[in-house]
Amino acid sequence: MKQRDQAYDAFVQQLLDGRLAPGSFVTQRELVALTGLPLGAVREMIPRLEADGLISTLPQRGLQVAAVDLRLVHEAFGLREIIETAAVAHFARTAPASLVASLRAAHARISAQAREGVTEALIAEAQATDWGFHDAVVAHLGNGLVSEIHRVNLIRIRVIMQSRVALSPEVLPPAFAEHAAILAAVEERDADGAAAALRRHLDTSRRRALGLDTGREADRHEATSSLPAGGHEAPSPLVSNGRETPASRDSNGRESPSRRTA
Repeated sequence: MKQRDQAYDAFVQQLLDGRLAPGSFVTQRELVALTGLPLGAVREMIPRLEADGLISTLPQRGLQVAAVDLRLVHEAFGLREIIETAAVAHFARTAPASLVASLRAAHARISAQAREGVTEALIAEAQATDWGFHDAVVAHLGNGLVSEIHRVNLIRIRVIMQSRVALSPEVLPPAFAEHAAILAAVEERDADGAAAALRRHLDTSRRRALGLDTGREADRHEATSSLPAGGHEAPSPLVSNGRETPASRDSNGRESPSRRTA
């Protein structure tokens, strides 16, 4: 693997691990330290990060990590729904029974363990199983272009979920129940049913990302109290370019986690 590709992978991992806060500024020298790769490799990876929408170069300000705002949430989840509903319908029609059975078994085992108590180790395993399930559904399309678009968009989704709402003891059981409903439709070879179940699952994830359904009563009350009388989401304050104003951040430049579930 070329060093620029290693640098790209290292950057993405730092982003997913929360060591790079969305919306924060970073220098090339800091990226060298974060990735552990030479300056030349860092400079070569920047155009790819820009093309993927993971970083922006701002004149006289430097490199800015992609911010998480309402527009990104809506657009990323919209793209995800387009890709995954088509993918899961194809998956329901053509996936090998052995693959479906292995996915069902993995989900059933984690759900059973969750009923006995949710640990940090189980949450980590559940998160990997969650993303692995969605990856498997899209990969089954056998379309490299779609898989690459999905890969980059899933990075955005994971950053959104990491910065807004994490998988937690409250969220894990219903999330896996939603997966079970999708897989049940797949087992029946019901393409329309699988797509409908997936849409419901993604709608719940979108609401969690917006702080409207996090699995905790306090968070639901907070989100509801911030809505106008009609029950719709209040417009975000926007700056002149139409994007949401930056969220409040702590002394380390991280967004204040007002709606985390864990």
